[in-house]
Amino acid sequence: MKVIRKIIQIDEELCDGCGNCVPSCAEGAIQIVDGKAKVIADKYCDGLGACLGDCPQGALEVIEREAAEFDEQAVEELLKKQKAEKKAAPVSGGCLSAALKIFPVADGGPACNCANEAAAQPSGGSSALGHWPVKIRLVPADAPFLRGSDLLIAADCVPVAFPSFHGRFLAGKTVMTGCPKFDDAQGYVDKLAQVFAQSGIKSITSVVMEVPCCSGMPVIIKKALEKSGVDIPFTEVVVSARGEILP
Repeated sequence: MKVIRKIIQIDEELCDGCGNCVPSCAEGAIQIVDGKAKVIADKYCDGLGACLGDCPQGALEVIEREAAEFDEQAVEELLKKQKAEKKAAPVSGGCLSAALKIFPVADGGPACNCANEAAAQPSGGSSALGHWPVKIRLVPADAPFLRGSDLLIAADCVPVAFPSFHGRFLAGKTVMTGCPKFDDAQGYVDKLAQVFAQSGIKSITSVVMEVPCCSGMPVIIKKALEKSGVDIPFTEVVVSARGEILP
């Protein structure tokens, strides 16, 4: 049955697909589809507008129009389905990319700030990566290499844009990588909240690209920190497409 009620409207022209609004929707009504935020069905949206403040482009607004009634039972079923889809991949006996590994780590080399510096150029040095896997979706929240670590959370594109990634950012840290635009933002919040709550993380460094879609990663981390209830020092770093650390 359709009624006149308040509901979220998303301007696709303004939406850049950053995904900031997704974890703000407790009903799971908003998802990223083909690079844009969408209300997947009117019955899942309560129209309260909790997602509005998290959109950096102002693409969301509450309007009043004819829409299907808000269905709490349907929302409950949707959330159960989404939770089932977010179950962590098996760490053994399944995909080999998820098998836990810990490596001995060599010196990551000198730190540098920019691709133009001589020290930033690739030189065939040793890897500073000390574990596997690295994807947020594949790393178990209780992975032994997370315990008591300084955690680096990097957007997928950063190691490509920043040639001295290992020496400048990764050396001495545990790393988790992901894409806040194309992956499941709420799944990231839930996974990282578990990590923060149970692994005794000493510090968090977020490294993202200057592009708008990357801005979702620090938001995800802050929401995960809030959900976890722990206080961990948090540093944000933004890298340009030309490999420079931006102020």
